[in-house]
Amino acid sequence: MIRIKQYSIFLFLSVFLLSFTLRGLETEQAQPLTQRELETITKLASTIISKQHYKLHPLDDEISSKLFNEYFKTLDPSKLYFSKEDIKKFEKYRNSLDDQMSFGKIDFAFELYSFFLKRLEQYRDYTDKLLDTGFDFTQDENLTINRIDADWPENEKELKELWRKKAKNDVLTLRLIDRAAKEGKNKTADNKIKPHPSWGNKSPEERVKKRTAQLIQYFKQNEPIDILELYLSSLAKVYDPHSAYMSPRTEEDFNIQMKLSLLGIGALLSSDDGYTKIVKVIPGGPAEKEGSLKSEDRIIAVAQEGTEPVDIIDMPLSKVVNMIRGPKDTNVYLTVIEGAKGIHAMPKVICIKRDTVKLTEQEAGGKIKTVKKKDGALAKIGIITLPSFYMDFDAAYKGDSNYKSSTRDVKNILENFQKENVDGVIIDLRSNGGGSLVEAIKLTGLFIKSGPVVQVKNNPEDIEVKYDTDEKISYNGPLIVLLNKLSASAAEIFAGAIKDYKRGILIGDSHTHGKGTVQTVYDLKQFLSFLGAKFPAGSIKFTNAQFYRINGSSTQMKGVEPDIVFPSFTDSMEIGEENLPHALPWDTIKEVSHDYYSDYMAELLPELRKHSLSRQQENPKFALLKKDIESFDRIRKNKTVSLNEKKRWADYTKEKKIQDEQSKLMKLDEDSIEEKANKSSKKDEEDLYMDEGLNILADYLNMLSEAKANKRAAAK
Repeated sequence: MIRIKQYSIFLFLSVFLLSFTLRGLETEQAQPLTQRELETITKLASTIISKQHYKLHPLDDEISSKLFNEYFKTLDPSKLYFSKEDIKKFEKYRNSLDDQMSFGKIDFAFELYSFFLKRLEQYRDYTDKLLDTGFDFTQDENLTINRIDADWPENEKELKELWRKKAKNDVLTLRLIDRAAKEGKNKTADNKIKPHPSWGNKSPEERVKKRTAQLIQYFKQNEPIDILELYLSSLAKVYDPHSAYMSPRTEEDFNIQMKLSLLGIGALLSSDDGYTKIVKVIPGGPAEKEGSLKSEDRIIAVAQEGTEPVDIIDMPLSKVVNMIRGPKDTNVYLTVIEGAKGIHAMPKVICIKRDTVKLTEQEAGGKIKTVKKKDGALAKIGIITLPSFYMDFDAAYKGDSNYKSSTRDVKNILENFQKENVDGVIIDLRSNGGGSLVEAIKLTGLFIKSGPVVQVKNNPEDIEVKYDTDEKISYNGPLIVLLNKLSASAAEIFAGAIKDYKRGILIGDSHTHGKGTVQTVYDLKQFLSFLGAKFPAGSIKFTNAQFYRINGSSTQMKGVEPDIVFPSFTDSMEIGEENLPHALPWDTIKEVSHDYYSDYMAELLPELRKHSLSRQQENPKFALLKKDIESFDRIRKNKTVSLNEKKRWADYTKEKKIQDEQSKLMKLDEDSIEEKANKSSKKDEEDLYMDEGLNILADYLNMLSEAKANKRAAAK
C-alpha cells in the first residue's frame, strides 16, 4: 500500500490509490464488544505488529516504555491536560505493558482514558468560572501556541495557569475575529474573515464555553472499541508512523472512502499536534473549486448548515472526517487558520459545498508550449501533468483490457506529442502523492527499453527487484521531471529510476517527501476462526517492506534529490517523512546493474545549474519569492502569541501587510479550477517553476546539440 501518512485520509480518494484489493466489511457491530473480545483483539493486534512488522522488534520493555509515552501524547498532544505529577501516578505501568498485552490486558488504556475525561471536566469547570469573571486584555503576557516540543506542566498549579492562558487566548482570538470581520466590511482589514452565521449575537465567552462542552461530549461518546483503537494505534505508531489499528467502524469508513462512496470536500487530512492539517487539496474536488483551502492550513472547528461550530482541536481524525463529509450539495463550514500566515493569523470560516471529485481532474493531462532557444530557434515542449499513479484494480482484476491506467493515458499523450514533433518533454509530478507501484514501474518503462526500476526489501534476506520487461520505448528524447516536497511514494520511485538511469533531469524542491515504506492490511476477522470466535475485530495496518532505488539508496526519509533546486515554500514547511516521529531511518543496500541513457548529462548539469541560477538572480519574481520564503520562515518559527489585545492586533495587521504582498506568489501551485479555466494563460505566466523548467529544457536542447556536434567533429 502506497500512502503518505498514517491516518491521513482522502475524502473522495479514488480506488486506484490502493495497491491491494479491498475487502468488504459487514456492519456487524450492533452490540458493544465484550471485555473478552477486546482482549482477543489486543492479543491478535500486538502479536501481528511485533512479529510481522518490518522492524521485527519483539514486545519488550523498550516498546512498553515507548507505548506508555505515546499513549499520553495520543490523548493529550498539546500537553494541556496531563502534568508530570499525573504521569508519575501511572509509572507502575511503564515497563509492564508488553507483558499485559501478550495476555490481552488493557487496564492501563482505560484507566488513563477515564482520568483524561476527568481532567477535561476539571478544565471545563475551571475555565467556565474564568469566563464568567472575564480577562484583562491590557496585561502583557504570552502563550506558547505550538506545544509539540513543550514539556509537560509540573503539577496542577502549572496546569491551571496554562488553562487560564488558553481560555484567555480563545476569547481574545474570537474578539479579534469579530473585529476583523467588522472592519473587513469597510475593507480596512481582511474581508475574508467572518464569524460563522450561527454565532449570532453570542459573546466570545459563550462561544468558548459551548466549544469546550461539545469537545467533552465527543470524547465521552467513545465506546470501548474506540478507546482500544487509540491505544493499539499508539502501539503501532511506536513501530513507525504509518502503522495503525483500525476499529470495525474506522475500517468501514476507510474502505468506503477508497471506493468513492462518500461525499466530502476533496482534501487529504492528517493529525498534527492535536490539529487537523490539510496535507493536500485534491484536484477537481469541492475544496479546490472553492479556492480558499490550502496545504498546511489547520482546521480548528467544523459546523453543519445552521449549527454552531464544534471545536475539533485534539479530536481524533476519524471523528473529524465524519463531521466533514455528508450528503451531496450540502454545506460544511470550516474554521481555518491559514498555514502560510503564522500564529498571528485570524481564523476564517470557509464554506464548502460537498460534492464528488471528477475523476477526469485526477487524470494525466498534456499540452504543448513553444519556447525560444539560445540560437533563436523555437522549440516545442510537451508538458504532462500527473496528479497520481492511478489504476483501476477492479477492472484489471476482471480482465478488462481497457482498464483505467495512468501509464496508458501518459502513453497516449506521448503519442500525440510525437505527432506534433515535440523537441522535449516535462513531466510535472508536483504534489503527486503516489499510487500504484505497478503503474510507477510501467510508466518508467515508457522512457527506458527494459530493466530494473525499484527494489523492495521485505527483510534482510528477502530483497526483490521489480523490472520493466517491455522493450518498447514511447519517448526517447530530452526529459525533465518537476518535483516538490509533496511528491511521494510511487512518484519518488519513478523519479529515482529516471535519475539513476540518467534518463532525464530532475528539478524542484531540495528533496521529495521521503515516503519509502510499504504497508499491508490484515483483517483480524480471518484469525478469529482459529480461536473459535466470530465478531467484528477491525484491521491492523503495518509496514512490511521498504523501497530502494536501483542505485541502492532508500527513498525513506531523504526522498530523491533533484539535479537543480529551486527556492520553494513547500521546502520550508514541516512536511515530509523526516518530520514524523518514529519514522524508519534511511539506509542503503546493494546497487542493481543497470544501463545509462545519457553520455552528456554529467558534463552538462553544472552548466545548466549555472544558467538557471543566473536567471533566478535576474528575475525579480524569484527575488520576491526568496524574500517571502524568508518571511514565512520567520513567521513559522514564532511559537508564542501576545495576550495583550492591542499588541496582538498590531502583530496581526503587521504580518497581514507582509502576507498580502506574497499572496500572489502563494497561489502559484494552488489556483482553483475555475481560475485555471478562466485565466489559463495568466496561470501559465505565473508558474515560475514551470517557466524555469522550460528555460532549463531549452538550454539542455542547445547544449545537447553542441555536445553531439563536438563529438562528431572529434570523431572525424
